[in-house]
Amino acid sequence: MSQSTAFTARRDQMFPTLGEVDIERMRRFGQASSYAAGELIVKAGEVAPGLVVVLSGKVDIIQNGLGRRETIVTHEPGSFVGELAQLSARPSLVNAEAIEPVEAFVIASQRLRDLMVQEANLGERIMRALILRRVGLLESGAGGPVIIGSLDSGDVLRLQGFLARSGQPYRALDAETDPCAKTLVERFQVDPHHLPIVLCPNGKLLHNPGENELARCIGLLRPIDAGKLYDVAIVGAGPAGLAAAVYAASEGLSTIVLDCRAFGGQAGASSRIENYLGFPTGISGMALMARAYNQAQKFGVEMVIPDEARLLSGAAGMTGYVLDVGDGETVRARTVVIASGARYRRLDIANLGQFEGQSVHYWASPIEARLCAGQEVALVGAGNSAGQAAVYLASHVGKVWLLARGESLDASMSRYLVERIRAQPNIEVLTGTEIEALDGHEANLATVRWRDRENGVETERPIRHLFLFIGADPNTDWLANCNVALDARGFVRTGPDIGATHAVQETSRSGVFAIGDVRSGSVKRVAAAVGEGAQVVAALHAYLAQGQPTAPEPVRRI
Repeated sequence: MSQSTAFTARRDQMFPTLGEVDIERMRRFGQASSYAAGELIVKAGEVAPGLVVVLSGKVDIIQNGLGRRETIVTHEPGSFVGELAQLSARPSLVNAEAIEPVEAFVIASQRLRDLMVQEANLGERIMRALILRRVGLLESGAGGPVIIGSLDSGDVLRLQGFLARSGQPYRALDAETDPCAKTLVERFQVDPHHLPIVLCPNGKLLHNPGENELARCIGLLRPIDAGKLYDVAIVGAGPAGLAAAVYAASEGLSTIVLDCRAFGGQAGASSRIENYLGFPTGISGMALMARAYNQAQKFGVEMVIPDEARLLSGAAGMTGYVLDVGDGETVRARTVVIASGARYRRLDIANLGQFEGQSVHYWASPIEARLCAGQEVALVGAGNSAGQAAVYLASHVGKVWLLARGESLDASMSRYLVERIRAQPNIEVLTGTEIEALDGHEANLATVRWRDRENGVETERPIRHLFLFIGADPNTDWLANCNVALDARGFVRTGPDIGATHAVQETSRSGVFAIGDVRSGSVKRVAAAVGEGAQVVAALHAYLAQGQPTAPEPVRRI
């Protein structure tokens, strides 16, 4: 972590020293505690007791892994131990060890969220520090799981992509060239054909895990309390779902969010968003969505990611609805918000699946950029997402072939992106063009052939990586047996024309609402999705006020 840009550039914000007045304001939220020299206060892979405010003594923050012990920082009196994991009671990514007797007080996760709300100025400093510490871990790869395998393997890329989109630090080591990786493979007697393996912070070894298995191992995914009745369950953690979660939780509604992949939705795949209000210099979709995700957790939203909603049904003999999710679990809620967005469209090419995950990509992140650095790549699409990806890739690869079926980019892409693409010397735009065939060995793409739709001329290029941004279809297959009305294209119908009485976002089932890209007639823009997410909360309140009372707030000691 000492190599982290955040660590060196913003150290004072990352590790602030609290004054006596600040400590006294925080003390009422915590419980006094003491630790002996050498005692492990926080253990990587286990849930920490909370935010530890050091009153006397010293605490080392340590990264243990691959046979090395590295001290990241030493906390002294007036500093506090913790990062974003402590905000939502997730397992710690690092160890915290008392190197001399320590007197402190510990603020548990729930009380930490109370502090954020009740002590706004102090809470802002603490929240900024927690976020910057996570950024430092992300930049250095410290504290997270270690992936070992071939770095161009589809499974390694899949695991890297999942962890990156989930805001989790990790390291990926090449099993053939990295000495530490070779040692681990030998120690655990892993057959090379069974790679990749993942070593979790808690010491558990996973063999080519699925996203759900990995998420459970590192504590991202926890068991759902089937006995709890939430005010609102939100299906989808894209811009609309996260906005609804932030506004609902900040207004006192008990809120749970589910997503089958990671937070951010399609917006999280945007390399740079420059037309979102309030960000004149632009912001990456991942950065914007990570802020929303952290903001939701600040207000106590329960995140269940990755876990897939499979069936929405009425709660027999009870108020509200039941959502069946993965691993046989259920979520009970008085209201449901469908924000499941859309899924990427695929080319109608017979052998496309052969190359997906390793040579065919549906988003352009630093992982893919490193994979095809200096190479020639092809990108299919003519919307803003395609334009953003093309510009981003152009700064990393040798050449980008941008293929579009239409006759011009102007009809479907924002003007500023069209002009920027034209200004890039290594982007060549081919309109009226479509992919004809892919060829390669196993999962490795070797050539791409495309055809000019007007004259039929075909061109074949030696291309190993193809990026697809050809739009999306509504992610509503899971609603097929849920009695929620869909339009002819599969989007969720809402509003008065289907008998909804509470809001334009209400579906054919009372108390079930739809927002964002999944809603029929919605404007497919990030800002519009965020707006719908905020707007639906008023409808939730109105519905709950009419015979659907919210659960009483627990009595909290302030």
